[in-house]
Amino acid sequence: MPNTASQPTLRAATPDDADHLAHLINYAGEGMPAYLWERMAEASETPWDVGRRRAQRTEGGFSYLNATIAEADGEVAGCLIGYALPNEPEPIDYEEMPEMFVPLQELENLTPGSWYVNVLAVHTRFRGGGVGSTLLEFAEKLSEKTACRSLSIIVADANSGARRLYERHGYVEKASRKMVKGDWGNQSKNWVLLTK
Repeated sequence: MPNTASQPTLRAATPDDADHLAHLINYAGEGMPAYLWERMAEASETPWDVGRRRAQRTEGGFSYLNATIAEADGEVAGCLIGYALPNEPEPIDYEEMPEMFVPLQELENLTPGSWYVNVLAVHTRFRGGGVGSTLLEFAEKLSEKTACRSLSIIVADANSGARRLYERHGYVEKASRKMVKGDWGNQSKNWVLLTK
């Protein structure tokens, strides 16, 4: 049954949104962020403590400074995290980069100068209410402001709902790379790069 929440409104994220951002980043990353945060936790930290701490940073891709919050009915409904990729692809240090990140970085490097939708996620109870579409449309506006030549996004191949949303908005498959999972449990086999 479609969600009947009011039309979402958008605002810049703040450090106070860190808990929502951590959970939404984990949704978008198919559970890989929490898997990695567990390995990064210090002393008595939980994986979610790590996720919140990383979202509150002022540097790095997952910083709240790169995030837009969608609200519906006065609640946080979803988020967009994105930014312009450099015009020159980032060299991959295969010795230093964690194996799980290599296929993702290889795909990013295929779209230099694009506006990269790193995270697009909606809390479960707000799905089906247009929040994802509103955020994707906003990503296009941000892309235009930064004069990026295109937009790019990476999705897991088993995430058919997200892929349908992106394709409805004009994204097409450009490339894919096999996932490196270790003991991270996920039903997908590949990361898929979509561009517009």
